[in-house]
Amino acid sequence: MLDAEHLAAAADALRDAERDRVAIPPLISTYPGIDVHDAYRIQLFNIERREAPVVGHKVGLSSEAMQQMMGVDEPDYGHLLADMRCTEGQPVDAGRYLLPRVEPEVGFILGDDLPEDCTEAQALASTEAIAPALELIDSRIVDWKIALPDTIADNASSAGFVLGKTRLDPRRVDLTTLPVVLHRNHDQVGAGTSAAVLGNPLVAVAWLARTVARFGVRLRAGHVVLPGSCTRAVDARPGDTFRAEFGPLGAVHLTFDPPSDATRLSAAGRLPTQRGES
Repeated sequence: MLDAEHLAAAADALRDAERDRVAIPPLISTYPGIDVHDAYRIQLFNIERREAPVVGHKVGLSSEAMQQMMGVDEPDYGHLLADMRCTEGQPVDAGRYLLPRVEPEVGFILGDDLPEDCTEAQALASTEAIAPALELIDSRIVDWKIALPDTIADNASSAGFVLGKTRLDPRRVDLTTLPVVLHRNHDQVGAGTSAAVLGNPLVAVAWLARTVARFGVRLRAGHVVLPGSCTRAVDARPGDTFRAEFGPLGAVHLTFDPPSDATRLSAAGRLPTQRGES
């Protein structure tokens, strides 16, 4: 466990890495004693000093494969802030990020606050609508070489999100069988179903409500919840356009403009091997 001085230093390093677009070494290397509790404290410290309001939360490591890779038996979570919201009609500047990736998710829009001891039935009853979503993830840790404390401290590697236009009542669809196909430009780069998220994304939403309560956080009416990716994460390159199709839930797309310094993300060897979702 880290003392207050090291917690603050780690938070500063992550904040500066995001601001300056310069990745840092893994926190587990710089602070060998860091644990999951420390990591959540670092995350919350940085969230509390951001000016943008919290508009939702995301769940990461929601697939069995990613949990096995990280050596954990439950997901992690991060915050969604107002300045992380993207829109389908406005291209995103890839130069704002270090090594961005995109994940397709079933977005939940809450109509009521979720209780601290939330069940899946309560999560369903409190959801106003579901929407097609893309999460933009990024790591402030060099080359995505992350362990669990690294990604948790780094706001679960979250960087942005966009919701499509479709809104469906979650009580009128089977949340375990929604098909998902992800395209980058003209190529299909991923396919799966909503069952990839813990068998049912509602499980992730209820888990999230219970977990954030330990840290004095509540999931509020109007918030967006991204419960986890339905496919592997895919690298986002300058000029790419992503489109995710969710069958009856419709589609959502996100386009990237070239960065201001076009060589930074395209430098040889800069894009690491895929490591999956976060």
